[in-house]
Amino acid sequence: MRIINFCADGIREAAKDGFFEWVLEQDADFICIQNLKAQEYDLQAEIYWPKGYNPYFFDAVEKDTNGVAIYCKQMPKAIMTGLGFIDFDMEGRYIQADFQEISIGCLLAPSAYKADDTARAHKKHFFELFQHHLTKVRNKRREFVICGNWNMTHSQSDIQDIQANRDISGALPAEQQQMDQLFQELGYADAFREINTDDDEFTWWPDGDRSKDGWRIDHQIVSEGLKPVIEYGAIYKNQIFSSHAPLIMDYDYEIQT
Repeated sequence: MRIINFCADGIREAAKDGFFEWVLEQDADFICIQNLKAQEYDLQAEIYWPKGYNPYFFDAVEKDTNGVAIYCKQMPKAIMTGLGFIDFDMEGRYIQADFQEISIGCLLAPSAYKADDTARAHKKHFFELFQHHLTKVRNKRREFVICGNWNMTHSQSDIQDIQANRDISGALPAEQQQMDQLFQELGYADAFREINTDDDEFTWWPDGDRSKDGWRIDHQIVSEGLKPVIEYGAIYKNQIFSSHAPLIMDYDYEIQT
């Protein structure tokens, strides 16, 4: 099973830069895209509905903001849009494809990179709710992959310039402690870090310059039962489709429909 997640900064702009031509060559079972900045009804061109995939979209209420999509090779048993967090669901932040024994989620978490107390409080509230959700679903008899832009690093090795960003949301100690709790207490795992511990692997460059200020905030977080089947992971950097690079993960897992 191959899953690719990618934060597009606008799916139409990424399409112009060749994202779909590249991703369709990767033979992924799931393509999870965040920050579409478009509504589904704006994406009727053939390029957004590639043969061999079943695309599903969840739009933000506010036009041309946020939005997530998941492209599935196999038809899911169900699609879940939103998390039941009323204010956040209106922002188009989560979509999930459910199969017999596994669910694939596509997440765009709130950001708060500017020193804005309101944005930080909004983000903090989201992750409090999301942590509760992840605690609850771990008791279900199924596996989970939650992939996307978490807008949060786990450790200092996930930030190229930790000194300059120590007080920036996404690198705050309290946020990294939340990730610790997710992994150490709830049993989830950062799939990429299970097989790659290099400290120069980044997925996002805020100003687009990939020679500096790299962050690793795009993750595939998996439930405990998937840890043994993680096979391969890579961040694709040979082409630029947005300020984020796609994350590719392979699992020794067969989808049951």
